[in-house]
Amino acid sequence: MRRVALIYNPASGQYSARRKAAIEQVLAVLREAGAEADAFVTETPGSATTHAQGAVRAGFDTILACGGDGTVHEVLQGIVGTEVALGVVPLGTANALAANLGLVGSPAKAARRLLAAERVRIPVGRIHFQNGGAAPDSRYFVVAAGVGADALLMARLDPVLKRRLGYVLYLVEAFRIWATDPFPYFEAVFLKNGNGGARVAQVSQLLAVRVRSFGGALRKFAPGATLLGRDLRLVAFGTRSRLRYLRFLLAVLAGRHTFGREIELVETETVECRTVNGSTDVLYVEADGEVLGHLPARMETVPDALTLLVPEGAEP
Repeated sequence: MRRVALIYNPASGQYSARRKAAIEQVLAVLREAGAEADAFVTETPGSATTHAQGAVRAGFDTILACGGDGTVHEVLQGIVGTEVALGVVPLGTANALAANLGLVGSPAKAARRLLAAERVRIPVGRIHFQNGGAAPDSRYFVVAAGVGADALLMARLDPVLKRRLGYVLYLVEAFRIWATDPFPYFEAVFLKNGNGGARVAQVSQLLAVRVRSFGGALRKFAPGATLLGRDLRLVAFGTRSRLRYLRFLLAVLAGRHTFGREIELVETETVECRTVNGSTDVLYVEADGEVLGHLPARMETVPDALTLLVPEGAEP
């Protein structure tokens, strides 16, 4: 690292001083190692992308996203297709990418590991969707993207409560959705050119996973998923049964989940998602924990898209 830009969300209230202190620790580690390091504060949604684009133009060779997966997601939009490397310092509620890379512990410890990290070129996911203005849009993703109940969960999370309650809020809202949502079906068209063309299935939840592990209890959620993968690794729920959902998620928590006809593990190049004919359900789309819009949607991978800092011993 020669020139490093730190992009971080200052949070609010009691968390702002703690976050600022963490950033100062990271800056100190980088500067002691001889790097030129500057910090940029996000102020509004999307400003992390703007800062990332500005850092690229200014000649920074590395950008550290200091926050959770949402901060990583915004920074990602500004650097895909460039040679600037992305590193992650976990400071958010959800830190799946950091957990996947083994970046746990204090921000200063993460910074020290990133100083010695390997620069690895990886594919990223891309999702096309309809945004809030009903216009076509797209985003890159590096952790996961989904349609259905998981996107509804993200839409229901209150940002203030998420900072206060953390994963407790995720569990509360997940239970509410499990107990009340009808899990409406939509159509998924799996496209794999080298394997006989398209297959159409009705599903109630679809999750494209790019990481080996989300950390915590969701390790190995989608076996075979990897940041190096050129195809999509999809978990497709072909059921609306609350009992089947519950049994599968409990098995995930126990590390004993399997796949079959009702809940499939699918590898494909592209998947297109659309509402079932005659349906009036509004189905949300999310990527890296950020609610983006609604169906129709298409997911794919973009090869050779991102330089990622991978710490020694980590499996991307």
